[in-house]
Amino acid sequence: MDVVQGFKWLSMFSESQMKPKHKLVGDLHGDLAKAKSALELAGVLSSDGQDTWTGQETVLVQLGDILDRGEDEIAILSLLRSLQIQAKEHGGAVFQVNGNHETMNVEGDFRYVDSGAFDECSDFLEYLDDCGHNWDDAFASWAEVSETWKEQRKLSQSSWGPWNLVKRQKGVIARSVLLRPGGPLASELARHPVVLKVDDWVFCHGGLLPHHVTYGIERINKEVSKWMINVSEQDDAESQIPFIATRGYDSVVWNRLYSRDTDDLEDYHIEQIQSILDSTLQVVGAKAMVVGHTPQTTGVNCKYNCSIWRVDVGMSSGVLDSRPEVLEIRGNKTRVIRSESDTFSELQAADYV
Repeated sequence: MDVVQGFKWLSMFSESQMKPKHKLVGDLHGDLAKAKSALELAGVLSSDGQDTWTGQETVLVQLGDILDRGEDEIAILSLLRSLQIQAKEHGGAVFQVNGNHETMNVEGDFRYVDSGAFDECSDFLEYLDDCGHNWDDAFASWAEVSETWKEQRKLSQSSWGPWNLVKRQKGVIARSVLLRPGGPLASELARHPVVLKVDDWVFCHGGLLPHHVTYGIERINKEVSKWMINVSEQDDAESQIPFIATRGYDSVVWNRLYSRDTDDLEDYHIEQIQSILDSTLQVVGAKAMVVGHTPQTTGVNCKYNCSIWRVDVGMSSGVLDSRPEVLEIRGNKTRVIRSESDTFSELQAADYV
C-alpha cells in the first residue's frame, strides 16, 4: 500500500470496526520492558516471551514518542510491526501516531538520545547487512534478536576502552543514516499518521486545535509523510518540514494545551480551553480526543467533561519509571487498566458520547 495514499484509510477507519475494544497506550520512550508490560496489561501481547498477539479483534493505538530517553527504540518499533501483522490475521489492528520525538529525530535533533540507542542503531545497521539489506525481514525480526545483540555488545564494550568517542561517532552516523528524511527508519515512521480519527474519537500526540482541522487532517498527514520519505512536489527540491504539525508550541505534536495541569489555572482559562476543545471536536466531527506527550503523575485521566483523555504516564525508566497504564474504549464506556491484575477504574462515558 502506498504510504501517502494509505492515510485516508487510516484516518477514516470504518465504523463497523469501532465495535471491538480499543486499547490506548501512551509514550514508551525506548523502554522495551515497560512497553511489553503495557501491551500485556492491554491484553494484546502474550506473557510467555513469544511476542504473540493475544488481542483477537482488539484495536491498539500507540500515541507516539517511542524514540529517545531509552535504548530499545527500534526493538519497540519492530515489536509493534510484528503485532500489526499478527493482529490483521485475527481481525484486529495496530496503529501508531508520530510524536514530537519522532519528528525531532527525522530533523536530526538527537539531544534526547540515550547512549544505548546510538549503539542499537549501529547494531541494527550491522544486522541489516547480515540480512542482505532486506529491510522487511530485518525490521520485523529485530525485536527477537536485539537482546542477543545487546548482550554481545556489552560483553565486548571493555575492548573499546579509549575508543569510546569513535564508538559514539559510529552510533551518530548510523542514526543519521537510518532517520534522515528518506532514510529507511524515517520511511518506516512515514507509514504512521500524525492525527488518526476513528469514528467519534481522534488520536494525536500533543493535541489538535481548530486551525489544524481547518488546514486539513489528511493534508497534515500527507505532508509529514512526504517530508519523512523526502518526497517533494518538485523533483529537484527536498520536501519541506511541515511546521503546522511539527514545529512550535501550538503544532500538533508539541501542543500541551489539553494535557497541562489545571490546578494552577483560573476558571476563565479553563473555560477558554474547554471552548477551544469543543470547537475543535465539532469541526473534526469527534466527541473526544486522546493525547500523550505530557506525563500525568496521577495516571491516565480525563478533563474537560471527559472530552480529552491524557494517557502518557511517563512509564519509561528514562522519564518517571512509573507503572504502565492503559485506556480501554468499548462502546460508550471507558476504563483505565492499571498494573494490578484485577484493579481498574471505570468511568461511564455518557456525559460526552
